[in-house]
Amino acid sequence: MTRNIALVTGAAQGIGYACAEALAEDGFQLVLADINAEGVEEAARKLGNGAVGIACDLGNVEQIDAMFAKIEAELGFVHTLVNNAGVALPGNFLDYSLDDFRKVIDVNLTGLFYASQRASKAMVAQEINGSIVNMSSINAVVAIPAIPAYCASKGGVMQLTKSMSLALAPHGIRVNAVGPGSIDTEMMAGVNANPEAMKMAMSRTPLQRMGTAREIGDVVAFLASKKASYITGETIYVDGGRLGLNYVC
Repeated sequence: MTRNIALVTGAAQGIGYACAEALAEDGFQLVLADINAEGVEEAARKLGNGAVGIACDLGNVEQIDAMFAKIEAELGFVHTLVNNAGVALPGNFLDYSLDDFRKVIDVNLTGLFYASQRASKAMVAQEINGSIVNMSSINAVVAIPAIPAYCASKGGVMQLTKSMSLALAPHGIRVNAVGPGSIDTEMMAGVNANPEAMKMAMSRTPLQRMGTAREIGDVVAFLASKKASYITGETIYVDGGRLGLNYVC
């Protein structure tokens, strides 16, 4: 019996890899994509169970097209797309370069849009009641001054998720997003190593700990599953209670 295919971008490590693990446990055939060719191939080997790794720059639409063409020719059509690939590129707003702003938007928002459009066109043509899960962030709602492009991109992801869900609902395709808070990944390594930074992060986190990548992966797998069959257009914030906090301890 052919397994349904789940494509996870930015899957060489961290949250993307954890999403792939959770989906694999639910029986999907996994395709992992990442700009890090060696890393994504190693991640696929580590995941096992027939997982495939593909090198792809999600900021490059030609590479996105080539990736989908390869998957469809060799494996079949994508049933679940997890748009996890993203970059931050921090910097001072007054000195922030237009090139860096465009790089972040190209990967986090334009690439997400294009991959979703490419996947959903095939789902419609093949009459697949598929699912798309976008990786947003609490920074779609709250902001950090040092990552202006990232905040703008994640706000865009939140709205694009809603728009896509309305456009694709008549075709039985659900579109949702997950918004992580402080998650224990390489991106948070600097905070982990700095007691003052960790104290600040915990002061705004009611559960008083960082989340794990797998906790994000499990929510992604839920949204991709039949258990979420009546959920579309939503962003679930997995943030230890941060967005509900009205004060800093």
